[in-house]
Amino acid sequence: MRIVLTDPIIDRFRDELTRGGSDGHDWEFLVGRPDEEVISRLDDAEVLVASRVSAEMAGAAPALRLVHVTGAGVDRVALDALAPAVHVCNTFHHGRSIAEYVVMAAIMLFRRVPRADRSLRAGRWESVALDPAVPLGGTLAGRTVGLVGMGEIGGAVARAASALGMRVRAVRRDPRAPVPPGVVVDRVDGQDRLPDLLASSDLVVLTVPLSAETRGLVGAAELAAMRPDAVLVNVSRGPIIDEDALYEALAERRIGGAALDVWWGHPKDGLGARGYSRPFDALDNVVMTPHHSGHTLETFAGRARDIAANIGRLSSGHPLENVVRAGVRPWPS
Repeated sequence: MRIVLTDPIIDRFRDELTRGGSDGHDWEFLVGRPDEEVISRLDDAEVLVASRVSAEMAGAAPALRLVHVTGAGVDRVALDALAPAVHVCNTFHHGRSIAEYVVMAAIMLFRRVPRADRSLRAGRWESVALDPAVPLGGTLAGRTVGLVGMGEIGGAVARAASALGMRVRAVRRDPRAPVPPGVVVDRVDGQDRLPDLLASSDLVVLTVPLSAETRGLVGAAELAAMRPDAVLVNVSRGPIIDEDALYEALAERRIGGAALDVWWGHPKDGLGARGYSRPFDALDNVVMTPHHSGHTLETFAGRARDIAANIGRLSSGHPLENVVRAGVRPWPS
């Protein structure tokens, strides 16, 4: 089969993808190439391995049998533009890495690390030992984490939070669905109980995918429902939160802080090196990272193995795994 790959991260795992070059497929690696060049090389491609697929790319690939997304989200794939017979699959392996990030960022915020770091770099030694006005930090044990979403990431966060002595509650689209294996949750409600979760949680973690239903899910009213010392961590997608409302809540210290790993844009969108339009970088109650909470060796090595295995299944006519959208008819082997 002819396979085109455009994703720059998964490109680092060519040996895993091609089984050391022994898989017998014709791979073309087009990382960093302009869309026009990618489009011109898709006419006989049967598999496209990518994190983004435009409508123009979809229309230029009449032989396409499989789009394998290199992560969990498919919001950057023009699903409606793909031919009905094209399968779309995704891959995960990011839950543990992101859960560790959530714990790290939460501890930093509850211990006021961003402010302490900024002050020390500026030559100011702010310490409770020297200044009675400096507030004491707090531990995670005994606090409540509220999860918005209970998929792979939410389950991994729940396991880590429970191990640290936190209470766990969640809201999800289907509260009757089984919780992930090994997860202990005090209660799981439908998303209509989001205001109650926000009001009762010390740490709120957003893990839901971006969709028409979740875009703008957290706005001014939801932020107002949070406790004034509560911390918000977003590891899903930026547009799930209203940017202006979040900035105002943080700047006015109406919530305790936020860890933002996902943003409202990307450098390619014309925002320079930033993904935001409000000056979050001027705030000392924010942990800021460029969408790298899941960017570990373990995450992408696992994803590369998944992609290689699914390509093997497609080639041999076996059922695919992690199917987001099944083609309307089976392809011959």
